[in-house]
Amino acid sequence: MWSCRRTERTDFSYESYRWQPHDCEMPDFSGPNFLQRMRNRTLAFVGDSLGREQFQSMMCIATGGKRSPEVEDVGRRYGLEKAPSPFSPGGSAYRFPETNTTILFYWSATLSQLEPLTDERRSYALHLDRPAPFLKEHLPSFDALVLNTGHHWNKVKFRRNRWRLYDGGKPVGEANLSRARGAKLHSIARWADAQLARHPRVSVFLRTISPVHFVGGEWDTGGRCDSTVPLSGGSGVSRDRSSDLAAERAVNGTRVRLLDVTAISQLRGEGHISNHSTKVQREVYDCLHWCLPGIPDTWNELLFALMQ
Repeated sequence: MWSCRRTERTDFSYESYRWQPHDCEMPDFSGPNFLQRMRNRTLAFVGDSLGREQFQSMMCIATGGKRSPEVEDVGRRYGLEKAPSPFSPGGSAYRFPETNTTILFYWSATLSQLEPLTDERRSYALHLDRPAPFLKEHLPSFDALVLNTGHHWNKVKFRRNRWRLYDGGKPVGEANLSRARGAKLHSIARWADAQLARHPRVSVFLRTISPVHFVGGEWDTGGRCDSTVPLSGGSGVSRDRSSDLAAERAVNGTRVRLLDVTAISQLRGEGHISNHSTKVQREVYDCLHWCLPGIPDTWNELLFALMQ
């Protein structure tokens, strides 16, 4: 779905760059090394379509990008064989038998419990203070968990999905959705931290938001991302704070670790799907999702380093 080599795109220089932190030697990240480190362990990604891209990136790295018939589909263990619905939008889970390593993804765009309402619009209560039920059920079986939520916290997504914000079991009305995301991040980080007290072997990471690179509008108002020049806006990040302050503040004082990808991804506007997708019209630009292989591979390299 995200393989730009299967489209008419002809420039692939975005695949050749590697992030190098200052005064820090990154560990050797490869599929075999990852699987050895994750022997008898489970890595879960829970979030939106950018979380799914990170999952797909890790699957490609673990398999070496080759068809691997020995890899087992174990989605049934996590209830992922069911048809998607608003409450169980689906996901995937695969086990590598040689190392007994499982990698899975579960779709939860807001990391929240959704509950049907009885209003005439058939809306759903989106509970800011309640995690997705999938997390409550399965977190104890994970060894590493990567959470993300970001680009669904806008009026268009809320209107289309008929979501209504709830907190403490009560509607909160027309809230600022950016602040609502911050409240959700704070809530999920505190909830995860409480779980770590009971399940100390689990490592939880909150990934910061993935940047967009629309120029001249948004996806539906003529926005484009035509750049094919890597690092045209600079090649380094010098700031000490995260570009996603809401995520940084959410993990403060908890055992949840920040997987900070925002600033380094902001430098890589040439790595998006752009108008090369096989699924959309050429005049529609996707400046949100990334080509694979590409930028999400760097996110996983950072994750691998943090998992030591």
